[in-house]
Amino acid sequence: MDDDLRPLRTAPTKRPRARLSRSAEFERVYRQGRSHSNRYLVVHVFARTAGEDGARLGVSVSRKVGGAVDRNRVKRLLREAFAAEAEIVPADHDVVIVARPPARELAERDGLAGVREALRELLAQTGRPA
Repeated sequence: MDDDLRPLRTAPTKRPRARLSRSAEFERVYRQGRSHSNRYLVVHVFARTAGEDGARLGVSVSRKVGGAVDRNRVKRLLREAFAAEAEIVPADHDVVIVARPPARELAERDGLAGVREALRELLAQTGRPA
């Protein structure tokens, strides 16, 4: 086939993920934000400057939670739960979710429903006045 007749392949355009990725972004949320916790999770929330759209998520799961398979499963469930509960969080906020070691048992026992309930409880607290 002649090179001039090949269809152009372009990567599909995707909206950038609304995630925190740099260490400085996590640090800002930890230092300047507010935190709420339960037995399974700690949620840190920080209000960004207006103009940036959509709540951004950062996830932190230490090796205390378990091996790589367990940590990745917990991270995946946290991202899914956050996506399902994102309407609770104002659009101009950064959120960092830190999984505590019992989060692995919660993920194994109750799956997405349990993680979602634990996260919903904490995200609802973020909207309450101090």
